[in-house]
Amino acid sequence: MVKTKELAGEVFYPTPEAVANAYLPDYAAAVAEAANDLPGFWGRLARQFEWYRPWAQVMDDSNAPFYRWFVGGKVNIVHNALDRHMRTAVRNKAALIFEGEPGDTYVYTYQQLNREVNQFASTLRAMGIGSGDRVAIFMGRVPQQIIAMLACAKIGAVHVVVPSSSSAAMLHHCLQDSEAKLLITSDGAWNNGKIVDLKAVANVASSRVGSIQSVICVRRTGQEVSMVSGRDFWYHDLMALPAASPDAPTAFVDAEDPLFWFYTPGSKEKPIVHAHGGYMVNCATSLQWVFDLRPTDVYWCTADPASITGHSYLAYAPFLLGATSFMYEGAPGQPSPERWWQMVSKYAITVLYADDVSLAHLRQHGNSWPEKHDLSSLRLLGVNGEVVGEALWHWFYEVIGNGRCPIMDTWWQAETGSIMISPLPSTPIKPGSAGRPLPGIVAAVVDAEGNPLDSGEEGYLVIQNPWPAMFRRIEGDTDRYVRRYWGQFMDQGWYLSGDKARMDEDGYIWLVNRQSA
Repeated sequence: MVKTKELAGEVFYPTPEAVANAYLPDYAAAVAEAANDLPGFWGRLARQFEWYRPWAQVMDDSNAPFYRWFVGGKVNIVHNALDRHMRTAVRNKAALIFEGEPGDTYVYTYQQLNREVNQFASTLRAMGIGSGDRVAIFMGRVPQQIIAMLACAKIGAVHVVVPSSSSAAMLHHCLQDSEAKLLITSDGAWNNGKIVDLKAVANVASSRVGSIQSVICVRRTGQEVSMVSGRDFWYHDLMALPAASPDAPTAFVDAEDPLFWFYTPGSKEKPIVHAHGGYMVNCATSLQWVFDLRPTDVYWCTADPASITGHSYLAYAPFLLGATSFMYEGAPGQPSPERWWQMVSKYAITVLYADDVSLAHLRQHGNSWPEKHDLSSLRLLGVNGEVVGEALWHWFYEVIGNGRCPIMDTWWQAETGSIMISPLPSTPIKPGSAGRPLPGIVAAVVDAEGNPLDSGEEGYLVIQNPWPAMFRRIEGDTDRYVRRYWGQFMDQGWYLSGDKARMDEDGYIWLVNRQSA
């Protein structure tokens, strides 16, 4: 990156080599292609994946704002994340590298991950779980959390992942509201040097839910837990049974079939719903554009798989691209503030996508901790969360990236499903700005009547066109879906993000306040 001072402040320009090697080297051309033919643009990108049956229509806007994408297409996100890699050399590549907070490690190749997902998918089928059934997942950050998500998707079941930090009341609400037939949990989870007793929380929450037929428990911490006879089963026992076949057919699902329900953390409202086809296409292409993933990369998204960031950019998109992902179980400062930097060095992490809260916490501990470790493997940095101030941006760039790693400051939401606004490795970067909309996304800053604002004026951030990964509905609350997200600008057909922002003369968007992705 080459830094210059301009009237608007600092601007970091990519080197010619970075532009030439980028997956998306010509931002302007891609934006123009999408503007000229939006369905054709997304249709071209969707053809990079394998479909059981091609779509008849890329986008159906006849019942807006209830848009449909890849209408008539048959697909399964897991076929593209795992099955298709079994025919190529990717099957022998590391898919997921895991380190637990106590220091234990495990590496899954794509072939090993596929086998365990198949075995668990077969187990779920044998327990009576089928297409459309809701399965709740309440676990710490361990590989089985992702395996459970992929196994559900493989058989067409809908996963509902609840953060391990949730109370029994919140978990009970998710179980009751979703009418989950199965709960997958673990005995406990390591977090900040302590064991969180997840099974005890799961027992309280599930005992009052009539739809729960079974509970599967993963042994992680080894402490004694209460198991209900006839209802509760150990994961390792089930996976040792003949029913856990490594040959599990992947369900053919409609592109619009639900993939997962997502409850906003801390909320007892109805969940939002994301679908297989559009989510798959949008998440994978945005990860490739923004982080420019290469076959040799070791990519670390620090998010919990229970978060929307973890869903999109840890559990699904990396595997769709055949990438190698790293996953860490615990707190960033355990047992000391050098833990993250130790792991970056140990595993030669090349792309680090972190949340702003963890980065701000680690910055408070000073520079001596990261400076103890070799971080030279890093080539690209990313950040998500709230508004990233320039001080944190510069610390991340100068201390962690050694003044050479571009920072992708991403803006998106649980509702958008994928990154919407971000710099790219091939575009100039302005510290503190989320950058410009990705190709295929049209964003604007407007006043309460929908009038465009002048450069620098604060207003409502809106998205002016539909996109494939957009959530399809609020389950059971159609009125709120229309009123909250589309009602204010229904006549224009714009999505209201709920965030305030300003846009500068170059089209860069600066968030004033935002919701966490």
